[in-house]
Amino acid sequence: MESLKNKVVVITGASSGIGAGTAVYLAKQGCRLVLNGRNEKNLKATVQACVDIGLSPEQVRMVIGSVEKTADCERLINDAVQAFGQIDVLVNNAAIEIVGTTDTLPVDEFDRLLNVNLRSVFQLTKFALPHLEKTKGNIINISSVASTHAIKGTLVYGASKAAVDHLSRNMALEMGPKGVRVNCVNPGVIMTEFQRRAGMPQATYDKWLESVAAVYPLRRVGNAEDVAKVVAFLASDLASFTTGETILVDGGHHLGAPVAPW
Repeated sequence: MESLKNKVVVITGASSGIGAGTAVYLAKQGCRLVLNGRNEKNLKATVQACVDIGLSPEQVRMVIGSVEKTADCERLINDAVQAFGQIDVLVNNAAIEIVGTTDTLPVDEFDRLLNVNLRSVFQLTKFALPHLEKTKGNIINISSVASTHAIKGTLVYGASKAAVDHLSRNMALEMGPKGVRVNCVNPGVIMTEFQRRAGMPQATYDKWLESVAAVYPLRRVGNAEDVAKVVAFLASDLASFTTGETILVDGGHHLGAPVAPW
């Protein structure tokens, strides 16, 4: 996508999964990248993958920090501007899943999940907005099919992603006159370590992926590049008249496939 070449893209949660896959795919498009994550070793691996594809070390920056912390969010945006002088695209990808029900989930875990999955989207957008106005840039929030369908075990995660969807629609309405677009990408089951980090044993995870592939209309689960391609489209001029949208990248999950992992 020629219109993405040299664009400055900030990606949170870039040390693994969808964030890492998006970074690598955008590196192929010639974007300059500012990558955020908490795991320094994994984030360095993402940076190296982007360099291996063709970016120079100066074209991809790494900012260690937690999106739970206001100071880290502000530092990420400031570092991006200091390094490249501008921000063209913000990809709010960082998220966690904490499994629990109304009677078992501790309140402090409820708060933590909302801080990571929702509050960080607001904070980072707030800090990046003045720079995005200058470039007529755009924001892509990584949501989930769990925002539109109740899935057992994803009580607060699903609620947080539904909130991200609606926050994005309101932001699109608010920021459109300023030339800034805001959209969501809502993945279904994507082959990453996301569920494993939430506590699912490997054997259970492997069997679950097989069962999901069997019921998804496309008969496979997704991969990070499936999501990254849609992110790239929304970030590019090809989507210049698209804002306030939620795009499902879910292999047909929304058509009623039963996939509850917990």
